[in-house]
Amino acid sequence: MTRRDDCRPFVPLGMAVLTVSDSRSQDEDRSGDLLCERVASAGHRLIERALVCDERVEIVAVLHRWIADPRVSVVVSTGGTGLTGRDVTPEAVEQVIDKTIPGFGELFRQISFEQIGPATIQSRALGGMADTTLIFALPGSTGACRDAWDRILGPQLDNRSQPCNFVELMPRFGDDDPGA
Repeated sequence: MTRRDDCRPFVPLGMAVLTVSDSRSQDEDRSGDLLCERVASAGHRLIERALVCDERVEIVAVLHRWIADPRVSVVVSTGGTGLTGRDVTPEAVEQVIDKTIPGFGELFRQISFEQIGPATIQSRALGGMADTTLIFALPGSTGACRDAWDRILGPQLDNRSQPCNFVELMPRFGDDDPGA
């Protein structure tokens, strides 16, 4: 289990939140609101928030912009991870990442199974790295975003979480591959 070492000073990260939806406006974006609130209440910096349609080219363009922004260490998206023809977020994320984080999707679906049962099989939530930016694609429901943040991302994006966390690894994300 994760434990928190409060003797360590908290390290705030720069984050961006992307909502992918054909049907929501910013005013109706409850899952994006939830993620922005979680980012702020954890003590991180919200660098930018955007809402785009379920269009692969639009998603990729925003992701590329944020990957290039040195202030953004983490991107969390919500929406477009299902199985319908319009759900293209995973394909867009896969287009920009260099490394996958398979354990994120696996753990998310395990946690989701506790809440919604076998319907979790319809989720294509995923995580990966593009250059030195972490990217996580979540389903569009507030429950899914809450579970992902509270049980996975929040602890992993807090350097005080032990025995290990993403923040401790971030200084080495840009290291050259010794096998190359």
